[in-house]
Amino acid sequence: MADARPPGEETDILVSHTGRTRDGDPLAFNHLPAKELLPWFTWFSVSDADVPAGATITDGILNDHAVIRIIFGGRWWAETRDGKQVYNPGEKGMTLYFGPQTTLMPIAVEERVKVLTVHLGPGAAAKLGGPLQHEMLDRIIDHDKLVGHGRLSSRFEMEGTHQEWLDAIHIELKKFIDKRGTQDPDPITLAFERQLLVNPSYPMKDFAEEQECSTRTVERIVKRDYGMSPKQVCRRARALDMASALLGVAMETEEAALRLRYFDQSHLIREIKAFFGTTPQGLKEGKHPLLRLNLEIRQSRRVQELALLPPGAIEPWRDPDAEPFMDE
Repeated sequence: MADARPPGEETDILVSHTGRTRDGDPLAFNHLPAKELLPWFTWFSVSDADVPAGATITDGILNDHAVIRIIFGGRWWAETRDGKQVYNPGEKGMTLYFGPQTTLMPIAVEERVKVLTVHLGPGAAAKLGGPLQHEMLDRIIDHDKLVGHGRLSSRFEMEGTHQEWLDAIHIELKKFIDKRGTQDPDPITLAFERQLLVNPSYPMKDFAEEQECSTRTVERIVKRDYGMSPKQVCRRARALDMASALLGVAMETEEAALRLRYFDQSHLIREIKAFFGTTPQGLKEGKHPLLRLNLEIRQSRRVQELALLPPGAIEPWRDPDAEPFMDE
């Protein structure tokens, strides 16, 4: 693959067809998978947006779990652990497997962006026969080469509606699960993930006691299913939640509590800089259309998992007038 960054004038303008914040920033359309796909798959999101002609969106992403992205159109550049990668999916599309990120992964895109993202649950990769998570940290690989049984993007039409895309991925993943008879992820992993959504600052000793196991057992299981130590995973979860608040895609009522997860302001600054390469103020004032899309997924999961809003309610950071119609 080429090792050059896509040409074009840099811009933060991304014209979204799948939702936006109340301030007009682009968002994806988020959707909870059918019950039979849980807990291996936790969330689906469709992003459909346009980049101005001749311009390039330059930003970054930070995923806490592996994701499968079915990408159409545009031209993508990413700085991965394996070096700079460039992808040209075109109208036929391509499917990429993104491992979890330890810090912000620089990403750039030009032209149209249409992506279906399948979010794998904690511990799901191993149960689904995927690569070991520690081997996939900060990497992107060709999903079709990984599975070796056909091009997943061929099941989708670039101009298909959001509903058609969601219906298609449900069908494909249900066939996959039915065929494999896959086991559930480790219950300790699932409990750890919920604790991360509730409060990643919870003492590890207390968590282990609640799971009736040793802290060493927790460390071993988390390392296997997250690819990182529990301490690193918790630090990243705190940073993701705080960054979401700074970028306006978290519950406003939680921001004060999220800040209290840090000892003081200097601790907050160090941690945000460690994961995002900038200060909290720099993150808040910067232009981050791709990162905001990425971070909102975790907050949508938190709202759902922790019942922070009534069933069916639209998250308060989303503009209800910009929500896509799913029966188009």
